[in-house]
Amino acid sequence: MTSDARQVAAHAARASFGRLVALLVSANANIAEAEDAVAAALEQALRSWPATGIPANPEGWLLTVARNRQRDAWRSAAHRTGAELDADDPRMPYALDEVDPGAIGDRRLELMFACADPAVDAGVRTPLMLQLVLGFTAAQIAAAYGVAPAGLTKRLVRAKRRIRDAGIPFAIPDRASMPHRLSAVLEAVYGCYAIAWRDADGRSHREPDSMAGEALHLATTLAVLLDAEAEAWSLAALIALSLSRAEARSGVFVPLDEQDPATWDAALIVEGEGYLRRAGELGGTPGRFQLEAAMQAVHAARVRGAAVDWAALTKLSRVLVAVAPTAGARIASAAVVGRTDGPEIGLALLDELPPGSERLSAFHATRGDLLTRAGRRVEASAAFARAAELETDAAAAAYLRSRAQ
Repeated sequence: MTSDARQVAAHAARASFGRLVALLVSANANIAEAEDAVAAALEQALRSWPATGIPANPEGWLLTVARNRQRDAWRSAAHRTGAELDADDPRMPYALDEVDPGAIGDRRLELMFACADPAVDAGVRTPLMLQLVLGFTAAQIAAAYGVAPAGLTKRLVRAKRRIRDAGIPFAIPDRASMPHRLSAVLEAVYGCYAIAWRDADGRSHREPDSMAGEALHLATTLAVLLDAEAEAWSLAALIALSLSRAEARSGVFVPLDEQDPATWDAALIVEGEGYLRRAGELGGTPGRFQLEAAMQAVHAARVRGAAVDWAALTKLSRVLVAVAPTAGARIASAAVVGRTDGPEIGLALLDELPPGSERLSAFHATRGDLLTRAGRRVEASAAFARAAELETDAAAAAYLRSRAQ
């Protein structure tokens, strides 16, 4: 019972933290207070569940304890200041007793849009959502963004204070405000998927504690909520199509074009293709997520016996670089162009990348592959070895070392 209780509490910490904070914080916009209340509830669960048993509704139990902690804090503050605090206090009508924790998904989206308020520093909006709403640690987020954890932590603390002091409302913004906030929210959901994808190790997105599955849920919820936003549908498509290959990632690393399509989730591919069609029906200039999803769809067509359309991938990758010239997009384009136009052209594209790109494992892995295709095997071996040194995924690093040999 002790180990089961700890396992359930650990799952609640991963899956429920953001949802519970999203509920508590809308009472007075005090993020730190809500986080403290939820953390205290989780600590109490670890102490009491092994002795008393796991409650029938663990998340509801945590919500009740956290709510009581929050109210105790308010009453204590009122006692110290001599202020009145009763049932008519604006913070108290917050009827948590009647809330079903299993049906509060949109509360997290409200909190995410609050984090994307123009009053919050643009550079910290997405990391704030990843930590506060999606439960990733500052260290995980810093690793994903390639920044120092200590510096990121300080910026996150300042952002939370800014939300509290500015009294930023927690609500889905109106259509006029949406364009200014949607991009950061989509980036956070994509960041959730990207971090979870690296940590999934082949686990199904349908497992209850799968953050990759959580990213898909949030993306589809956003798409339905904002039905006319093509990039929201495109992000849902991108995540669904990518997740269709999750099972192929278990065990030994296998490059995408060498994977057996029979191991892919055909139903998830159909789902993702449907989301992508919806994005296309909305018209307009394709954005980053629509282009990336289209590239994933080209690969996914192999599940129906089609060959990879490298010409289509080349065109899509070049447009993606024009729309979103990130290092990742440019490295991916170099890899594709190297397959269609020759490895030397792909290598030339890599040489045009800005300083700092050489700190990415993908840069050296792509370089190694192109050098191999060009017959420059000694240089390729060195590139693969460097890629393996930089790679944080154990299976991928083992694959790169094997290629270096």
